Amino acid sequence: MRDFDIPFIEEPFELGLDINTLDFKRVNVENVNYSGKLYDLEIENTHNYLTPFGFAHNGGGRRKGSIAVYLEPWHGDIFDFLDLRKNNGKEELRARDLFLALWIPDLFMKRVEEDGNWSLFSPNEVPGLIDAYDTPSHKAFTELYEKYESEGKAMKTVKARELWDKVLDSQVETGTPYMLYKDACNYKSNQKNLGTIYSSNLCTEIIERSSKDETAVCNLASVALPKFVSIPSGKVREKDKKLRKYDFQKLYDVTYQATVNLNRVIDINYYPTPETATSNNRHRPIGLGVQGLADTFVMMGLPFESEEAQKLNKDIFETIYFAALTASNDLAKEHGSYSSFQGSPASEGILQYNLWGLTESDLSGRWNFSDLKEKIKANGLRNSLLVAPMPTASTAQILGNNEAFEPFTALIYKRNTLSGEYVVINKYLVDDLYNLGLWNDNIRLRLISESGSVQNIPEIPTEIKELYKTVWEMKGKTLIDMSRDRGYFIDQSQSFNLFMTEPSHSKLSSAHFYGWKQGLKTGMYYLRTKSKTGALKGLGVDLSSIQNTQSSKPQKEDPVVEFDPEEFAGKVCSIDNPDCLSCGS
Repeated sequence: MRDFDIPFIEEPFELGLDINTLDFKRVNVENVNYSGKLYDLEIENTHNYLTPFGFAHNGGGRRKGSIAVYLEPWHGDIFDFLDLRKNNGKEELRARDLFLALWIPDLFMKRVEEDGNWSLFSPNEVPGLIDAYDTPSHKAFTELYEKYESEGKAMKTVKARELWDKVLDSQVETGTPYMLYKDACNYKSNQKNLGTIYSSNLCTEIIERSSKDETAVCNLASVALPKFVSIPSGKVREKDKKLRKYDFQKLYDVTYQATVNLNRVIDINYYPTPETATSNNRHRPIGLGVQGLADTFVMMGLPFESEEAQKLNKDIFETIYFAALTASNDLAKEHGSYSSFQGSPASEGILQYNLWGLTESDLSGRWNFSDLKEKIKANGLRNSLLVAPMPTASTAQILGNNEAFEPFTALIYKRNTLSGEYVVINKYLVDDLYNLGLWNDNIRLRLISESGSVQNIPEIPTEIKELYKTVWEMKGKTLIDMSRDRGYFIDQSQSFNLFMTEPSHSKLSSAHFYGWKQGLKTGMYYLRTKSKTGALKGLGVDLSSIQNTQSSKPQKEDPVVEFDPEEFAGKVCSIDNPDCLSCGS
């Protein structure tokens, strides 16, 4: 058993390779009249088409199936569960293709914090425990859990920190289990009138009720946030901040239409089982997400950690939530409310931010939520749930945006495709350096020699260095705060990752407890860590011609980290792994 400590750590992160900002070659596709032979080459279920015009690759036409298993930490098998993805041990006791998640009641976190005992139960010996959860006014789970403890129903009693240590061991080695908080997920859900929610999905952003007769499913779409940035032409970004605008009205309009479209998908969709069709048609949930938040901040000239960026982050999601609610309310006027609307928080004039303890006075004032509440109470909503920011790896690559709401993980990286190997450089950085007259071969090589970081290149202005910090160079606390600020307007949840260069029990505990106390539903999707090998290793780039190759700061393999008691600074599932299925949406 290790000594337990929960410091708040501020860590300057290292740079690493990530798939978030992958750049695709743009290809013009034309209709061709062809009457000759076409060869369908099926190799290990992957279809490749060969014609006289060339070779086309189809990755199978469908994604591989994946399974996420959620378990509450009081389950008697919890220790074995946490070992399932470990690299060592007996193979018959491992299931490395499963994605593991914890559905954590607040009581467990309190017992860990207090260094208390924790009881493990067999589910059939503690009826009702899986259905109970705590709210600010009623501690149903705590009362029932302690009742079963007092009755001697526990299979085993351990120190809560012993189990916590096991959780952290697994996260450091495998990036999992995901961390979701049962009480927050249930209390802050607009579906809580349906009963207890028992789990999330593979990407931790869907929070919906499933039962014997209903299997929750959701239709998703993401909004490309950079499309709403207005930048005067010919301006260097760091010198024209006041001239840049974010078009919230256009964001409202696009979100409104996206809500209408996703609602229509519910009616025309194919459902693989009767239970999925029943659930989706009764409760009609949709999931709106985003991509390119980092792109948006850069285009606006706002460092990711700046107060202005944090405010814009909050305002964007407030707008998305308001637009989605308005569209759903208008659809309800025309087609009627979803069947389980009555009794939901929204039917009583309680919206997501209210469940976080906020009122209209805490909002931006840009949108009239008070008036909308009255319309919802009068006419209802067509959809029980509306907002669920998901990973956007594939779609973001196609559109040339950074993934979801995450910061840049690298400014330069190597990309392997069927067509060959490419170096991809952050397009905004190149543009800004070019406008400043700083983009040249020497700077490019310096960027490579610094593993993609601009922080130690003296020629680059301070403003650019601040603007192009990667996630490894940011405070983790700020990212959690921004996740909380978004959460006020997210009625499902969000695929929120933790990033750490060198994860430790102390850092992880700090992050988890801070996120839990901030009220997050998803405390961690993946723990993402920097690869041990350099992102640009093996490029074959000749760096001998670099002028003034010495950095402005001495380079250390493991830099000294300054610790701040008021702050604290995630994926061991390597982004370099071509078989990783976890973030392929």
